[in-house]
Amino acid sequence: MFRPLHVLVAAALAVGCAATAPRIGAADPAPKATAAPFAATPGSNHDFADVEQWRRVFDDPARDAWQKPRELVAALGLRPGMWVADLGAGTGYFSRYLDAAVAPGGVVFAVDTEPNLVAHLRTRAEQEKTPTVVPVLASTNDPRLPPGALDLVLIVDTYHHFDRRLDYLRRLSAALKPEGRIAIVDWKKDDLKIGPPPEHRLARAQVVDEMRAAGYALVAEPTLLAHQYVLVFSRQSR
Repeated sequence: MFRPLHVLVAAALAVGCAATAPRIGAADPAPKATAAPFAATPGSNHDFADVEQWRRVFDDPARDAWQKPRELVAALGLRPGMWVADLGAGTGYFSRYLDAAVAPGGVVFAVDTEPNLVAHLRTRAEQEKTPTVVPVLASTNDPRLPPGALDLVLIVDTYHHFDRRLDYLRRLSAALKPEGRIAIVDWKKDDLKIGPPPEHRLARAQVVDEMRAAGYALVAEPTLLAHQYVLVFSRQSR
C-alpha cells in the first residue's frame, strides 16, 4: 500500500496517520526555482498487511477529536450523486462519512494498494451498509480510477509519503472531471503536538508549489483542523 518507514510504527500508533502513498517511476524535471522541494525523496514505509494493527490505529475513537471527519467532509461541499475517491483509504475511516455525503446515486472509490486492506474495505462496506463504497486495489503507479469521472479525490495523511509526486499528480489528473478537485489534508510543518516527526512533514507552501507545478490551482483552504492543513485544488485552465 502507500507505505511509511517501519521505524515510524510507534509514532503512527500514537497518532493514527493514514495510509501511505504510491511510489511511481522517475520524476519529471521540475522548474529550476523549485527543483529541491520536488526532488524524489524516499517516502516512509510501513507494512500494512496486518489489518488488525492498523484498524486499531486508524479507527481509534480518539482520532475523531482532531481529524473531525464529519466537519471535514462537510467542508468539501459534496452532494448526492457525486463520484469521489479516498486515495490511501487504509481501513476506511472516512468511508461512511463520504457515503453519507454522496448517497444516493454517488460512488466512493476506496483506493489502496495493500490487498488485505482492500479486502477489509469490502467487508467494512458490507457491515456498515455503505452501498456507494467501491474498494479498489490500486497499482503503485496507478490509482486505477476511471478516466474523467471524479468530482473529488480526497488524500488524507498520505501526500507527505509520496516519493515522486509530480508524476503521480499529473497522472491522477486524468481521473478528474473538468471541474474535479483534489483535497489534500496533511500535517502542519510547525505543529508537533501529534503526528509524524518533522522530517516526514511537508510545509503547506511546498505542497502548494508542487501542486501548481503539476498543473493545479489552489481554490479553497478550509481552516477547521488544528494540526493539519486542508488544501483544495482544481486543474489549471489550459
